Amino acid sequence: MDVIVVGAGVVGLGIAWRAAQRGLAVRLVDPAPGSGATWTAAGMLAPATELHYGEEPLLRLGLESARCYPSFVAELESATGRRVGYRRDGTVVVAWDAADLAGLRDLSAFGQSLGLATELVTGRELRRLEPALASGLPGGLVAGDDCQVDNRLLQEALLAAAELAGARIRRERAVSVSGHEVVLAGGDVLTADAVVLAAGAWSALLSVAVPVRPVKGQTLRLRMPGEVPLRHVVRGSVKGSPVYVLPRTDGHVVIGASSEEAGFDLRPRAGAIYEMLRDAQALVPVLGEAVFDEVSTSVRPGSPDNAPLIGSTGVDGLIVATGHYRNGILLAPVTADGVAELLASGTLPRLLAPFTPSRFEGAHA
Repeated sequence: MDVIVVGAGVVGLGIAWRAAQRGLAVRLVDPAPGSGATWTAAGMLAPATELHYGEEPLLRLGLESARCYPSFVAELESATGRRVGYRRDGTVVVAWDAADLAGLRDLSAFGQSLGLATELVTGRELRRLEPALASGLPGGLVAGDDCQVDNRLLQEALLAAAELAGARIRRERAVSVSGHEVVLAGGDVLTADAVVLAAGAWSALLSVAVPVRPVKGQTLRLRMPGEVPLRHVVRGSVKGSPVYVLPRTDGHVVIGASSEEAGFDLRPRAGAIYEMLRDAQALVPVLGEAVFDEVSTSVRPGSPDNAPLIGSTGVDGLIVATGHYRNGILLAPVTADGVAELLASGTLPRLLAPFTPSRFEGAHA
């Protein structure tokens, strides 16, 4: 089978790598691999602390993908000789006030009913875990199984792995996609037995079969003058405004992330930058000493139910893998394996059955 994968973020690259490993002839189409939501993401692998009421199927998918990550990373690093910054440090979710703490208690009870291993801690225990946290915080939640990966290093490794496995890359923009054809901006038309549309939020501009919308997000990168004073990812809500602080081993700290329904406007917004810096420093005061390195802006692919669309569509030959919203990095392994299985055998793994595009047929039309 000849396959075209449109989109070279971590999801598209993972699919191309796994499909090429199965002996399929793979072509990737993307004008700038890894430059979209993959580049802007923070790299948290956090199914436990991304838990939301009513999203139990998505939680199960995230947990399975998190379980796949150690072997996925080991194989990827062995194939390419590149490190991807995979760390199993856990997440500390901070309560800003008593109301936040009550909410965390409820969320912890809900998570434990689903089998999640989380632990409620007092304010004093929080400070023992993370001495750099602000004083006076009433308590929090620890998710010891949460992990992180350096999303940019992961993208570079996946691109190298896909090429080593035989995938070819066409660095040009696609302007339309059908089941067997991809039309490029320069006018060329590529044909294949199957087309996988994995272009994130841009997927909806390429095919009417994909009901995703752009959700603008910004992340910040700071550099500490010395060692990063955090051992865990720190998350919290400051007066109702969510923020996270993610430490890197190279001395950087990633702060995120804004969430705005602003279409495809990729201009950094000063207010969002200010709010993230303000709230991150409220939780970790020492961040006021950091050097500002970068603001990155992209759009996440949000679906009507905020869960991914993975599988065949009503268009012959067209497969989609998009709509991962805030979980693209986390779900990359399970998506790649599932779509490669669908391409090779015609069967989508049962775990992905709740996430096929058919759940929106009729409503989208």
